[in-house]
Amino acid sequence: MRIVIAGGHGQIALRLERLLVARGDEAAGIIRKPEQADELRGLGAEPIVLDLESASVEEVAERLEGADAAVFAAGAGPGSGVGRKETVDKAAAVLFADAAVRAGVRRFVIVSSMGADPAHEGDEIFDVYLRAKGEADAYVRGLEALDWTVLRPGQLTDDAGTGLVRLEARTGRGPVPRDDVAAVLAELVDTPATAGLTLELISGAAPVSVAVKSVAGN
Repeated sequence: MRIVIAGGHGQIALRLERLLVARGDEAAGIIRKPEQADELRGLGAEPIVLDLESASVEEVAERLEGADAAVFAAGAGPGSGVGRKETVDKAAAVLFADAAVRAGVRRFVIVSSMGADPAHEGDEIFDVYLRAKGEADAYVRGLEALDWTVLRPGQLTDDAGTGLVRLEARTGRGPVPRDDVAAVLAELVDTPATAGLTLELISGAAPVSVAVKSVAGN
């Protein structure tokens, strides 16, 4: 498979690219800064330099041509302000989804956040973030041309992955290593029977492949 990942230099995306390449897939990461390209090449992934905050849907669709799946893993990051929650966490996700439709890429996985909700209330930056992520999710779920899956991890940690997770429509809050988020994404991309599902993810007791198979087709 050829999988194109938005936010290709992010902490989850780099882990995902490594996993995809290791299993023989072709991974391409969309990055904003040219100086990030060598790190992707070092993983065996193809760097695509493109700024999703300024690119047109046609430009993004061109980069998605021939892909078997698209993964939106971009984020403005914890140090960003309100404006970039709108332009990255929401608008870039919408753009990437529209581009996937235009390029004919049906399989689409979006990394969201536990608690994401278009109706979330509050004026703090994190409140704006949860609204932006919720609005992006709602937009993607409204596109009939996509076989979408929304993944909402709990509290992200840099602990070593255990390969054991809890993946359900509702898990309740909890931590999850970025390693395990990447492993679940790799499995989801390859499991189209999870299309149409919004899933929460925390650490648990089920091996990743078992957890994904257990929700597939539900």
